[in-house]
Amino acid sequence: MDSTTHKLYHVHGMDSRSYLDMYFSNKEEMVFAEDTLKFPMAMFHYQLNLGRSEGTFLIDISLGSNIHHLYSASKFFKKIVLLRFQEKCIMELNRWLHNRTGAYDWSHTSSAAAELEGTRDQFQEKEMRLKSSIKQILKCDFEQEDITSPVLLPISDCIISAGILEIISKNEDEYIKNLEKIIKLLKHGGQLLIIAIIDATYWVAGAERFHCFKCNEEFVKNALGKVGLAIDYYAVQRRRNVSDLTDYKAMLFIVGRKGE
Repeated sequence: MDSTTHKLYHVHGMDSRSYLDMYFSNKEEMVFAEDTLKFPMAMFHYQLNLGRSEGTFLIDISLGSNIHHLYSASKFFKKIVLLRFQEKCIMELNRWLHNRTGAYDWSHTSSAAAELEGTRDQFQEKEMRLKSSIKQILKCDFEQEDITSPVLLPISDCIISAGILEIISKNEDEYIKNLEKIIKLLKHGGQLLIIAIIDATYWVAGAERFHCFKCNEEFVKNALGKVGLAIDYYAVQRRRNVSDLTDYKAMLFIVGRKGE
């Protein structure tokens, strides 16, 4: 399929449940666990436990309706606001948040979070802690200068962005502009923690193939520098699976600090 025919996630929408099953489930045929589940959870656990991200308010701007990357954040931030692009993803998140019928089963990730914290038998408490920390789930729109309009959010102490900038940006200029819009929501001295998808051109959800802006590690590092973020830490995990659902080469975890 020609890349020009790939759909745009934030424009065309996707099958949110299929996306979760393909990339984040506990199913035997789900081959991405090392890259999409274990690596992000371990990185956020490590970085947040260093105590360098301080405060009470965190914003998460991520792809789809996944929540596994936020367990560690809920240990340190009492107020978490989720920004999502799709109503379907917001509905999916609300089903889980309010324990509604048909909610996605994230128990495999709450168990992993408990193991990371050395409290393996307290996995239900990790999920309850995360749910109690999530105060709002809002729709965002990067076509606007203020991406949360008409809602006005306070400046955050920390922002997490998992797998979104490459998905909504068509080129380098758009990536920089979108990154600038994100850090407008971050306080001076605050950290932006990113999971980036490296060297990907597409990904599949349901029966549809979606666009991904192909970027490498150096581009992401330079992009952070251009918008005034100093890099505190980064780590790369080379692809650990075989699948034609997506063509990424690696996952990048990178932490940038906004200048004082």
